Amino acid sequence: MKRWFLAPAILLLGCGARVEKFVMPDQVTDFAVLYKANCSGCHGENGSTGAARPLNDPLFLAVTGKQTLRDAIANGVPKTAMPAFAKNGGGDLTDQQIAILADQMEARWSRPQEFGAIALPPYSAELGDPKAGAAVFHAYCASCHGEEGTGGAKPGSIVDPSFLALASDQSLRTTVIAGRSDEGSPDYRNAAPGHPMAPKEISDVVAWLSSHRVVPMNLSQRGTKLP
Repeated sequence: MKRWFLAPAILLLGCGARVEKFVMPDQVTDFAVLYKANCSGCHGENGSTGAARPLNDPLFLAVTGKQTLRDAIANGVPKTAMPAFAKNGGGDLTDQQIAILADQMEARWSRPQEFGAIALPPYSAELGDPKAGAAVFHAYCASCHGEEGTGGAKPGSIVDPSFLALASDQSLRTTVIAGRSDEGSPDYRNAAPGHPMAPKEISDVVAWLSSHRVVPMNLSQRGTKLP
């Protein structure tokens, strides 16, 4: 019986039959395959034109840094729609696959030579002074977003509670620093041409934006009796 089954297999191979090779999901190491399966749905096929922030932005990559990028892929970003992709966070990717994604994004889309002589603002920082941030907003942002941040000719409101409920303070800070190249929003160097924003000004304006958040009341605060 063994010979009867083996012979056709040898004959088929000799005739050039195609043998399919299957790769387990955690064995995939091709960046293009990993990116398309895990990132392109939100960030676009080539790192842009998706619903989420473009990843092919050299300034964003320079400010973020590879380790922060790896952490974001592995652990997700709190208070945003960015999920954790690491296995120990409920995702499907191995540490090696996460490293491949972060390393290749940097290799393909970063331009470190453009920022070698620039002291970039820190990616993360404590919130600043919201009162000072109001003046910063008027100086750098009001020409597009309106005097009170409620929207201009094209941009919508950036103080709307629904928008702020979807954007973490870190997300606001990242956008102030790196802008949104896909939406024509300038970065911190070009919000006011010739006058890049200082790190303190960035922290202050993020604090001003954050101060417009509406903290939802729980049922007891609304006077509703709990069952």
